[in-house]
Amino acid sequence: MFDRLKEDITCVRNRDPAARSLFEVLFLYPGFRAIRMHRTANWFYRHRFFFIARWISQRASRKTGVEIHPAAKIGRRVFIDHGTGVVIGETAEVGDDVTIYQGVTLGGTGKELGKRHPTIGNNVMIGSGAKVLGPVIIGDNTKIASGAVVLRNIPENCTAVGVPAKIVKRDGVRIDDDLDQIDIPDPVAQELASLRREIYKLKKSMGSSAKTEDYNEDF
Repeated sequence: MFDRLKEDITCVRNRDPAARSLFEVLFLYPGFRAIRMHRTANWFYRHRFFFIARWISQRASRKTGVEIHPAAKIGRRVFIDHGTGVVIGETAEVGDDVTIYQGVTLGGTGKELGKRHPTIGNNVMIGSGAKVLGPVIIGDNTKIASGAVVLRNIPENCTAVGVPAKIVKRDGVRIDDDLDQIDIPDPVAQELASLRREIYKLKKSMGSSAKTEDYNEDF
């Protein structure tokens, strides 16, 4: 138990440059506290003390802003940074060495039964406000950009951005712009721009009176 506690504290200090001391992490970090309380709730859930398990998880939610269903499977050295607004569903599975930022949802779509929440691999980073929905699988060493909405499986060693999320980097090779948490490409805007270009080409081929300057104004 103490080895696991030390491991959890060490992972926070290694990934958060604002963490100044062991005691600060132990007493003042809501994400760390949520993980510790979840481990207790999960023990009671696995031993079929369902009411106590839910009581602990709801108490953790009120105190930390992080809601983790007691049945969710959380790996080792998982770091929830800031924590507020994080929701992890009943059948979610989170691997080892995962970093989750505030506002993340590992939820369901409301259409599945049984396994209805995501499975997150090892060494995954999920940016603030990202939503991973349904029984999708996120491969090891993958990054999900802030604000992304993931509805399909993402292979390992990838970077995914946008709504819905698209892969922009895989195995170290860029497919599109890379994740920098600020200048994230918008796939919807890109598709709209592509459609405008196609419409302009069609009008031109049909002998429309569309002018080049009108096209330039749209872009």
